[in-house]
Amino acid sequence: MTKQKTLDDLFLDTLKDIYFAERQILKALPKMARAASSEDLAEAFRNHKEETEGQVERLQQVFEILGKPARGKTCEAIQGIIAEGEEIIEEFKGAPALDAGLISSAQAVEHYEMARYGTLLAWARQLGKKDVVKLLEETFEQESKADLELSKLAEKSVNASAEAA
Repeated sequence: MTKQKTLDDLFLDTLKDIYFAERQILKALPKMARAASSEDLAEAFRNHKEETEGQVERLQQVFEILGKPARGKTCEAIQGIIAEGEEIIEEFKGAPALDAGLISSAQAVEHYEMARYGTLLAWARQLGKKDVVKLLEETFEQESKADLELSKLAEKSVNASAEAA
C-alpha cells in the first residue's frame, strides 16, 4: 500500500515546480530585454533578471532548510507562457505593439509566480515553516512589485506607443 501524500509532499512538489520555472525565466529574460525597443522596458527586464537570480538562491536556501536537494520538476505552465512570449517576439518584431506584447507576456509570468508563491506561503505558514516563510515573502513581494512596475511602464508610455502606430 502506498503512503498517503501530505501537505508537506505537495509543498515540496510545488517548490520543485517554481524552482524549475524560475530557472526557465532566467533564460527568457535576456531574450526579452534584447527584443524590447523601449530602453526602460529592456532595463526592467535586466533588473528583474538580477532579482530572479536572488530568488533562485532563496529557493535553494528553502530546499536546504527542508534538507532536500534543490531540484526542479518540469513545469509545463511556465514553458507555455514563455513559448507564447517567444511567439510575440517573432510575430511582432519591429512592430510598435511589440513592447506592449512583451509586457503582457512578462505579466503572465509574474502572475503565475505570484500564484505559486502565494500558495507556498500559505502552506509554509500552515506547516509552521517560519524560516521558509520569510524567504518566500521576500520573493512574493518582489514579484508583486515587478508586476506593478510593468503596469506603470505600460500605462506611462508603451501602450500609447503601440496604439499610435
